[in-house]
Amino acid sequence: MMKGSWKWGLVAAALLVFTPSRALGHCDGMDGPVVKAAQRALETGNVNLVLIWVQKADEIDIRKTFDQTMRVRRLSPEARELADRYFFETLVRLHRVGEGAPYTGLKPAGRDLGPAIPAADQALKDRTVDPLVKLVNGAAEKGLREHFQSAVDKANFNKDDVEAGRAYVKAYVEFIHYAERMYEAAAKASPGHYTEAEDHATHDEPR
Repeated sequence: MMKGSWKWGLVAAALLVFTPSRALGHCDGMDGPVVKAAQRALETGNVNLVLIWVQKADEIDIRKTFDQTMRVRRLSPEARELADRYFFETLVRLHRVGEGAPYTGLKPAGRDLGPAIPAADQALKDRTVDPLVKLVNGAAEKGLREHFQSAVDKANFNKDDVEAGRAYVKAYVEFIHYAERMYEAAAKASPGHYTEAEDHATHDEPR
């Protein structure tokens, strides 16, 4: 049980530690889940397909924008393109604001999201998380071992070699903070969009 808990802790932590900026950008892409939902809603005329992506307080705005878009997009191919784009932007902006994330515009399709996000999406499609667990556990363990080894390799420095000592302190601090961030990420719930864990402790000297 302890071994299994440790593994799942690495899963949760690595999802936060390794790809925070990419995860924040997942929903604002033209090939992201929010825009895909918007496309299906416009194709079917069913606004409910996108309401799930915004807070209840923003539902009226989305319904209004959806109705306007449906009317305008019938005018011409050019009007359709502009209206659809405006609807995508409005939906993504309100989604991200509702989750406490900044909106910086729609991103192009085909961006490199790293391995974790596509694997997570695929896990939901396949209804199995095992490949994702293997991927994330491997990345988390690799990071811990590399930071640990870096600190160990620099530990036996000449006490009169200040630069070597500073190199050790740097490696030590990076290892400690890395382990700390992973533990905190695994131990805390992370609602909505998440950001990189902040360092709350400062280590001025090795212990």
